[in-house]
Amino acid sequence: MDGDRITMSQRERDRLKVLAPVQEGRRTQLEAARLLGVTDRTVRRWLRRLAVEGDGGIVHRLRGRPSNRAKVSSLRTAVLQACRQDYPDFGPTLACEKLQQRGWAVGRETLRRWLLGAELWHPRRKRDKHRQRRRRRECFGELVQADGSHHEWLEGRGEKMVLLVMIDDATSKTVAWFYPGETTQGYMDLLGRYLRKHQRPVALYTDKHSVFWGESADGQRTLTQFTRALRELEIGWIPANSPQAKGRVERFNQTAQDRLVKELRLAGASTMAQANAVLEKVFLPWFNSRCRAKPTSPNNAHRPLHPSMHLKAILCHQEQRVVANDYTVRLANTIYQLPPPALPGLRGGKVTFEQRTDGTLHIRFKGQYLKYRLFPSADILGALPPDPRSLSQGRTPAAARKKAGRAAATAGPCAVRPAVRRSGRTPAEPCLPDDASNLPSQPSIRLRPGWAWRNFRLPGSRPKKRTILSGETTGQF
Repeated sequence: MDGDRITMSQRERDRLKVLAPVQEGRRTQLEAARLLGVTDRTVRRWLRRLAVEGDGGIVHRLRGRPSNRAKVSSLRTAVLQACRQDYPDFGPTLACEKLQQRGWAVGRETLRRWLLGAELWHPRRKRDKHRQRRRRRECFGELVQADGSHHEWLEGRGEKMVLLVMIDDATSKTVAWFYPGETTQGYMDLLGRYLRKHQRPVALYTDKHSVFWGESADGQRTLTQFTRALRELEIGWIPANSPQAKGRVERFNQTAQDRLVKELRLAGASTMAQANAVLEKVFLPWFNSRCRAKPTSPNNAHRPLHPSMHLKAILCHQEQRVVANDYTVRLANTIYQLPPPALPGLRGGKVTFEQRTDGTLHIRFKGQYLKYRLFPSADILGALPPDPRSLSQGRTPAAARKKAGRAAATAGPCAVRPAVRRSGRTPAEPCLPDDASNLPSQPSIRLRPGWAWRNFRLPGSRPKKRTILSGETTGQF
């Protein structure tokens, strides 16, 4: 209050207006308490103040005074000084945590008000990202949205199922089917059903499920089996960054989780086959006739399948392997033998394994399917020819070698003994077979009397160059 002027808030003015008739006797204290939302005891206290102090008695007693729970000014000065020196760019939350570690107990909101008052921190306005509903594509088949809906479809009457859905963006025409899980095989089967019914769309719009999105160890995007099939079919793929982006198929899932569950309950479906029958005969005909939208353009953007696009070969799991020199390929620890004729470039080339949905396996090389036979495991684990360099097979016992003597020739391939106390360049001594006693003996060389051993050389070898000393005789061979 400043002289004759009294500063009041709007709430205090409202209280004064309600209490004025009470002072004049035209309103009871209970009625005033009910209108102000206080007790009658509080009303009587206000009336006593008004009688003594006049209209200023209704003003709050702490007006112009510090709060009873306010921090001391020295603490505020120290905290602001620390924030100015050590935490100049810290927000209130992080600065509050650091100050508490230093022993200063300051609340986050209190520190926020202090920082705002000292202009040490400015709040950032958080604006919601503006979104607007995307307009439908103009042509039927220009964009198809796909998604899987996990729900208790049979309400505990049967197995767990997932509803895979493909819905056209322009017309909301839908193709859907129940599968055991949201897998690559399920999406390939659903895509095959869509292609056989409507031909090839221009693009497919999905989320970043592992069926469509793969990443390597270094974070690079890799090609999955499903996106590989889309590439072979020349169908574009667009990943959605949020569920709201593919709202068409999300709203279909909400409708199906409400109406389709009740249809399955009325039909008494308890298996996946029965659920698919209800889906195909009851729910999808109703949805495609009742909820279908009229496209902007009457043109159909679907493209026919090319004769070279074999759906069974494209919509399957494919793996590439290299053909070995013996025209065998290995897949899943199984060896397959490729019979003749040998095609040009087949040895050392890459073949493609096609594991189709019907359980058959096909091997393709440059657009041509090859015949193959399974390599029996008995042939792999059977007897192998002896290795002439093996140290464990075909070794002759020591007693037999001593009995046979030192024979230089052997009747067949045999193993060799390790070169004990020999250099690595010295060949190992050959082992002797068991019948070494029958081998012919090596012919001996007879020398004439007076033969000089240091001049000895084998026939065909080059003589050594040496100086003959006086009085030394040379022998003749």
